[in-house]
Amino acid sequence: MTVPESTETLVSLAVALGIGLLVGMERGWNRREEEEGSRVAGWRTFGLIGLLGGVLAISVPFAGGGLLVCGLAAVALFFALGYWRESDTADAIGITTEVAAIATFALGALAGHGEMAVAASAAIVMTMILGFKPEMQGLLQRLERRELLATLRLLLISVVFLSLLPDEGFGPWQAINPDRIWRMVVVIATIGYVGYFAIRLIGPAAGLAVTALLGALVSSTAVTIGLSKQAAREPERRPILAAGIGLASSVMLLRLTVVGGIVAPAILVPLAVALIPAALAGAVVAGLQLRHAMASDTPAEQERGNPLDLGGAMKMGTIFALAAFLVQAAQNLIGSAALYPLAGIAGLVNVDAISISLAGGVAAGSIEAATAATAILIAALVNTLVKPVMAGAIAGSGLAVRLAPSILVSVAAGVGGWFTAQGMDLPNPFAPAG
Repeated sequence: MTVPESTETLVSLAVALGIGLLVGMERGWNRREEEEGSRVAGWRTFGLIGLLGGVLAISVPFAGGGLLVCGLAAVALFFALGYWRESDTADAIGITTEVAAIATFALGALAGHGEMAVAASAAIVMTMILGFKPEMQGLLQRLERRELLATLRLLLISVVFLSLLPDEGFGPWQAINPDRIWRMVVVIATIGYVGYFAIRLIGPAAGLAVTALLGALVSSTAVTIGLSKQAAREPERRPILAAGIGLASSVMLLRLTVVGGIVAPAILVPLAVALIPAALAGAVVAGLQLRHAMASDTPAEQERGNPLDLGGAMKMGTIFALAAFLVQAAQNLIGSAALYPLAGIAGLVNVDAISISLAGGVAAGSIEAATAATAILIAALVNTLVKPVMAGAIAGSGLAVRLAPSILVSVAAGVGGWFTAQGMDLPNPFAPAG
């Protein structure tokens, strides 16, 4: 064994020992009130179990896999005897510690096999599961059956169904992509699901803000749809819901700046001079609206609705598919020369696809940075302006009127930032050398 191999072996054994000590620390703390000697295993025993798994895994090339199996069987037998001993003196005991010991041995063996990062990560997750027992049990006590079923349905549509759908275009111009359409359905349904639990756990006002901000990291359009549907059900909460949509729109503008800069650093400065003022201005107005609305927001006590409005999400997904088809048709009929009109049309539906495409063109050298930045700005501002229209169509003019101030201020700031930048020779350290 060479020196580097010997060092790697020692590190893997240290990780295996650390895994055992980590799990043993949690198990020992959990039973710290018991008398010394009454526990089947504590901190030291778990550390030795993890180390044993690592040693036996390293020995497999020399002694064969049977030794590792025998080690696992010995650990299982040891804890089976301990469980049998405890069952004579306790009315009700669990097997969590016994299962944790077997898992610790397996993770120690995995570390000894060389998968140290995977083993350590799994050990941390396992220890967290063990340590959060009271919180997890409390969650189960509060969880209603319909909420459990909604969680399972969300996993079904987001993991199982999504994996079965083809990620390719069909129909004229390959405009219908089942994978992308269903992803939009999942995003809309997930935002409603997260919003339901956020409102239940941390209150209507704070839960709404969290839903809007986190949802906008994925799709501000989906947030607009979700909160507008809520406004249709609870018209008395239109002020706070309008503020949430305004905040989501501002987050979208910041997200576009960051993503565009990552894909093509050359457009970061041209984008930032317009989108950052737009985002900040809209966020200030929406934040003031939220603060004022929170002071008077008194949602009526009523039965909580369905955590997962799958039917509504599918309807919106159908509308999204139709709009995507119309956008693709317009792009093909108008032609690639009309870049700005295309960006405006695309912004009616989804600003991310056109923005990433334009940034990719800059990275490939086929589109100038200033041209792409202007087109992305057009798409972003059109997408921002369409939100009150969308909100009004779903929940009525009352929501659209309350949303308009933050949207109009944001658009005005974005346009002002762009025009101001046109008269200035701004340094762009990311621009390609001419």
